Amino acid sequence: MRNLKLALRTLFRTPFVTVVAILSLALGIGANAAIYSLFNEMLLQPMPVAHPERLVNFIGPGPQNGSSSCNRAGGCDEVFSYPMFRDLERANTALSGIAGHLLFGVNVAMPGQTAINGRGMFVSGSYFPVLGVRAALGRLLTPNDDQTIGGHYVTVLSHEFWQSQLGGDRGVLDKQIIINGHPMTVIGVAAEGFSGTTLGERPYVFVPISMRGVTNNGWTGFDDRRSYWVYLFGRLKPGATIEQAAASINTVYSHLINDVEVPLQKGVSAKYITQFKAKKVLLVDGRKGQSSMIKDSRTPLLMLFVITGIVLLIACANIANLLLARAANRTMEMAVRLSLGATRRQLIAQVLTESVLLAALGGAASIVVAHWTLNGIAAMLPADAVRGLEFTLSLPVLWFTAAISLVTGVLFGIVPALQSTRPDLVTELRNNSGKLAGGRGAARFRTSLVTAQIALSMALLIAAGLFIESLRNISRVDLGIDIEKVSTFAISPGKSAYDSVRTLALYARVEEQLSAIPGVRGVTSSSVPLLANSNWGRGVSVEGFHKDPDTDAGSSVNVVGPNYFHVLGIPLIAGRDFTAADNAGGLRVAIVNESFAKKFNLGMNAVGKHMSADNDSLNLTIIGLAKNAKYSKVKDEIPPLFMQPYQQMDQMGQMHFYVRSALAPDQILRAIPVVIKKIDPNLPVEQLKTLPQQARDNVGVDRMISTLSASFAVLATLLAAVGLYGVLAYSVAQRTREIGVRMALGASAGAVRGMVLRQVGMMTAIGGVIGIAAAIALGRGAQSLLYELEGWDPLVVTLSTVLLALVAMGAGFIPALRASRVDPMQALRYE
Repeated sequence: MRNLKLALRTLFRTPFVTVVAILSLALGIGANAAIYSLFNEMLLQPMPVAHPERLVNFIGPGPQNGSSSCNRAGGCDEVFSYPMFRDLERANTALSGIAGHLLFGVNVAMPGQTAINGRGMFVSGSYFPVLGVRAALGRLLTPNDDQTIGGHYVTVLSHEFWQSQLGGDRGVLDKQIIINGHPMTVIGVAAEGFSGTTLGERPYVFVPISMRGVTNNGWTGFDDRRSYWVYLFGRLKPGATIEQAAASINTVYSHLINDVEVPLQKGVSAKYITQFKAKKVLLVDGRKGQSSMIKDSRTPLLMLFVITGIVLLIACANIANLLLARAANRTMEMAVRLSLGATRRQLIAQVLTESVLLAALGGAASIVVAHWTLNGIAAMLPADAVRGLEFTLSLPVLWFTAAISLVTGVLFGIVPALQSTRPDLVTELRNNSGKLAGGRGAARFRTSLVTAQIALSMALLIAAGLFIESLRNISRVDLGIDIEKVSTFAISPGKSAYDSVRTLALYARVEEQLSAIPGVRGVTSSSVPLLANSNWGRGVSVEGFHKDPDTDAGSSVNVVGPNYFHVLGIPLIAGRDFTAADNAGGLRVAIVNESFAKKFNLGMNAVGKHMSADNDSLNLTIIGLAKNAKYSKVKDEIPPLFMQPYQQMDQMGQMHFYVRSALAPDQILRAIPVVIKKIDPNLPVEQLKTLPQQARDNVGVDRMISTLSASFAVLATLLAAVGLYGVLAYSVAQRTREIGVRMALGASAGAVRGMVLRQVGMMTAIGGVIGIAAAIALGRGAQSLLYELEGWDPLVVTLSTVLLALVAMGAGFIPALRASRVDPMQALRYE
């Protein structure tokens, strides 16, 4: 306690230095705490379930001859057919249980209330027992709730939905709730903190997986072994290892593949059959659940963690320099205390107490910085990503902040502590040295710290430049679509119990009513939303294109409304657009893009040719050839794509509408829900935004990394400039007598300024070279995040070098100017 009181008095004797140090630490630690908060949530924190370390996820690599449906729970090599799931679930293996699940869209409402749109999860009856999750109210689903296809109208609410939408009403138990137009009985509420097994998704409800055909508008596919859509995970039996579990599962799986599923593979090559027979199940750690977000976020978060770590190192170097300078001014005090009997250990403890206290104050202030940084990150990410994550400072993050504050306190305090308490201080006191600057060793150490800061700043500037240049490349991408003045939204009539006839009538009415809004110039639609990371692929047959069993005959597909190409500004090279006349009674038609024509050897003569999807009937006539336009992602290559009119489809699910208008965006965005409410008050409007916003959301991670890396690079450069200024100012003060002698012997003011600026140039040159080497390594690590750019760009390196040189010379100019104005007579009397 005595050391603490003395440390407080010592720190606030120099309030300016203390405040600068606290702010530097707050910025460095706060940035790290914010990134760690996301790092912990996405990559480290296990699910709040019983013994999560015993959970394993299933992966089924290898050929899949059929249809696959995958989502944010993982890739298409992670889904299994429903019959395969049930076969594995029944098998006796080293797993105590296996569970299946699938995310789906829901409209949820209490009877008599307006539905709200969100996410639900189909889960097997084994889902909650395998996880070991308990109910907060009532009971959870069990295998008894999942035995009969389409026969279990029960549901479990998530705790978050129960609290936010139902006010935590305990009377909801055993009452009915409407899910996608179907009444289901609420049997329980899941435990608080449990939000399913897919990171980034927060399901409102959990429904038996056997009810998919009811809530998904007549879907059938439970018996199809060539339809892959169920995500699987299991729990290891006590004492079992993941290797033992994989071996036991694959014994069963290989039998099912070879004896049951191989005979179902028709029209494939011998090579395909060999690969199919060799398929194995992989089991991987499942403690974090199943989510593509885990894999997708790893590289960006690691990169940001490295960047914020560099900022913190620069801040620590700054403070170490400040403390070294202050230690030099306290050498007389330390020498007196040593001569009076204090031990070096006691003095080191005192100085370290001061540095740790400084770090603690910086750590406390960093909480505010971390909160601001998280809010800034949330503002840059798409709304659906923000809804699925917690942008808060959890208890582990606070512990991390405390730990990093302690470590930094010791890190930047140890050298000043050792330097200011060195054993020769008493000897220097006896020699009556009036200015104990710490010797050449301390000066070299301070110079080395600044050189390191310059090197780290150079690395960050180049990294930020690469990310900014990558974002510029993205912004210059030709989308092939005129997205300006277009607003988009979705409706899902299938979630409100619409059949196919009512759905088609609804879509026609929506188009008619939206077109009647003053200022609206066109309305169209598509089943796959543009630039929204959604895909739909099918195998095709094309007139004149020969294919064998191993030929890649896949194409992306979209089902669209009338005037699709006209409204979205996609040019037609040949043929015509879809019209309202392209209905169920008309000629079955399709329009293809340039990539499709190239892949299937149609050239410029696609119009009039025939094709078909998933069969060889060639029952579709190609009526148009469209210019290539982006489909799913801004950064992806444009895939082969064919489009069909939705009026000719048997089943229609969710539809995304596009409204081109001369109105201001906020006006049309307000008008759209009003129109839909007049048509059907119980039909929620989903994903309402402008198309430019959807395009920005599509590259939200790129924008976030570019903005944060640029911000941190600027911060690092400013901190390095402050450190450089501090070292030079202190060096000039210590060399006042030497400078006076030089000027007395005839040195000009310009020569003195040149002497100081040469020191700046030397540190900048050495630090710059080291920084460029570090930036090359950093760029290679970030290669997957850069668009049409290598991890090394001469223009970025040149601009970064010039910028850092200007900042360094600017920081060094004031000390150089001060040195050139030294009065030789006063300097010779300087102590």
